[in-house]
Amino acid sequence: MSAIASVKERITISIDPGLLSWLDQKVQERIFANRSHGLEYLLKRQADHESSQ
Repeated sequence: MSAIASVKERITISIDPGLLSWLDQKVQERIFANRSHGLEYLLKRQADHESSQ
């Protein structure tokens, strides 16, 4: 069984402090593994939603 590595692009963003606090709370609650996971998950959901319309 071979593992396929997913290459990710590193970025820097500016974000509203309230949104960052919300994201950090979700990480603490173990909804997301980390900030990157949360942002990627939410962006993917939005992209999927837009492509299905």
